[in-house]
Amino acid sequence: MLRTHAFFQPGHDVSAKIGGVRRLHGHQRRQHRRKRHVVTDCLGLLLVVAVTAANVGDREAAVSLLARLRAAHHTIRLVWVGGSYTGHLIDWARDKLRLTLEIVKRSHEPRLVVLPRRWVVERSLSWLMRSRHLVRDYETLPATSEAMVLSSMTILMSRRLARRTDPRAIAAAVSRTA
Repeated sequence: MLRTHAFFQPGHDVSAKIGGVRRLHGHQRRQHRRKRHVVTDCLGLLLVVAVTAANVGDREAAVSLLARLRAAHHTIRLVWVGGSYTGHLIDWARDKLRLTLEIVKRSHEPRLVVLPRRWVVERSLSWLMRSRHLVRDYETLPATSEAMVLSSMTILMSRRLARRTDPRAIAAAVSRTA
């Protein structure tokens, strides 16, 4: 699943500098600076991540991201994408990368509707946002920011693997299979 996540970084306003500390007002507090483009598997585990400037379009970033996905995971054939990844990108991915892009359309109902496969990537992004270092963008280079995302996912998954389980639950599972 391919998804873009725009995140915020505090802006700078020289006129509002008071006592050596910058004071931000209104719209200056939240300015789009970068986007995180992620590809996850069906379980929500991170496969590929790219951090770009906010003015880079989703389709433009998807070209390099899908190429990196194909190079790293050559067995993947189907990628579910959001509605912004349409147009020539679908044909390009089919012809050049032999990937099938299936668009997950947004529902037009006024109430909350869980979209198929899209919730997987949203859940992964929320897992990553629990990492304090990713809430704000402290890094200067996009490559460093990508490394921090991968590091946070590595920490998250290693904690899940190392989680202690109840010995009684293991014994019950073993006895059921025997």
